[in-house]
Amino acid sequence: MTGLLSVHPSRAPDLVSKGVISSDGTAPLVTFRDSFGNTCTRTVAPAGLLTLKTDFLVEDSGLPDESAAGVRAARVDELPDEAVQYLLPSRYCESDKLSPLAWSLFGDLPQGAARVEAIVRYVHDRIRFGYEHASATRSAWEAQNERRGVCRDFVHLALAYCRALNMPARYCSGYLGDIGVPASDIPMDFTAWMEVYLDQRWYTFDPRHAARRIGRVLMARGRDAADVAIYTTFGPSELMSFRVFVEQA
Repeated sequence: MTGLLSVHPSRAPDLVSKGVISSDGTAPLVTFRDSFGNTCTRTVAPAGLLTLKTDFLVEDSGLPDESAAGVRAARVDELPDEAVQYLLPSRYCESDKLSPLAWSLFGDLPQGAARVEAIVRYVHDRIRFGYEHASATRSAWEAQNERRGVCRDFVHLALAYCRALNMPARYCSGYLGDIGVPASDIPMDFTAWMEVYLDQRWYTFDPRHAARRIGRVLMARGRDAADVAIYTTFGPSELMSFRVFVEQA
């Protein structure tokens, strides 16, 4: 099995304590970098129960996500090579299929951050959030039509619209606690957001919350959720339980 549970290398310098993944299995845990630069953990899972865990302290600026207000969109010919792949359709983001709708909804808006913010607001308002709506196979096209889902569905739809409008957009997964917002009594989960390439850099946007939040801790980036699954097994398995917690120190 492989897991994407480590803090992303870009946040590793912020670790105050070591973010080591531990296992109660007998096989060693081996780390490697995938094609997106994420830190992956690989092991052989024994028959029966296997527990993986980590606990760490990370330093954060305490500031909300940086605003992209007024930032223009980069032309396709201006994009760095590594950003071009994030213009293409992917497993859960049928940007080609959604392209006519994207241009009809957002094509008349100013290019750049204003257009991305309009996409974020549209997706936030269109999809009804609920863990009971979770589906491992729902795509952006299906989220658009079913109008329900979890954070990954919000992000997939927003990604597909951005890509259809020639703005590179990538999927992000990680930790996001109730910092600077009212505490929720819903059990915590990993969360998803997106990064969009504007002008000459990537900016964070959150279609699920439609707000600039404090204390995001990135774990992994990819084209969509298929690239950043928290674990992948090559054989039958069942997730018995998991607990995610983020507390402000």
